[in-house]
Amino acid sequence: MVSETERAVAIVHMLRVATKNMVQPMVTTIVEEFGCDPFLILISCLLSLRARDSATLPLCRLLFKKATTPEQLLKIPLPALEQIILPIGFYKTKARVLHEVSRDLITRFGSNVPSNEADLLSIKGVGRKTAALVLAEAFNIPSICVDIHVHRISNRLGLVHTKTAAETETALKQILPVQYWSEWNKLLVVWGQNICVPISPKCSECAIFKLCDRVGVTKSR
Repeated sequence: MVSETERAVAIVHMLRVATKNMVQPMVTTIVEEFGCDPFLILISCLLSLRARDSATLPLCRLLFKKATTPEQLLKIPLPALEQIILPIGFYKTKARVLHEVSRDLITRFGSNVPSNEADLLSIKGVGRKTAALVLAEAFNIPSICVDIHVHRISNRLGLVHTKTAAETETALKQILPVQYWSEWNKLLVVWGQNICVPISPKCSECAIFKLCDRVGVTKSR
């Protein structure tokens, strides 16, 4: 019998091939265009919360033409910053958070984004999902970022049986070898946006159909 670890690793290898020509997650694009700049990665993650990648990416590009450091971002008046990120939801709250985070980085961390989970989580506005993604993408530190796609698909696959993102993170760490932690988010985000969608997933087009328990799937295409 195949173990859950073996099944998870097989899924990684199959999704690497299946997602090769699909649009990659926004943070991956940010890294390709701007490099592994921890500050830009952090800001892009904060902007992407409760927003679509397709809407957030253009705003990140626009903002990063004006500011690439905490000091530069703080020099943008709050009303002007709100106008820059106006097209995404919660723009007033996010503009305020960007200022607060920038100020905190300057005051407590010498303008540098910390490279450990505890310090990242101590920054108001930074949650576990954001911290994990920053650690993985900016510092190449193995981390499992559990967003809505990772939580939903990991449960749909039957690899975990969890109710919260925190539970999913813990369960996945027990199954996935550490070298696959960071990659799991990237692969499942792409798959969740294109094939394993929330309602009526495209099971007939799924490269990992035979490895999926299809938990909770009542209708598919």
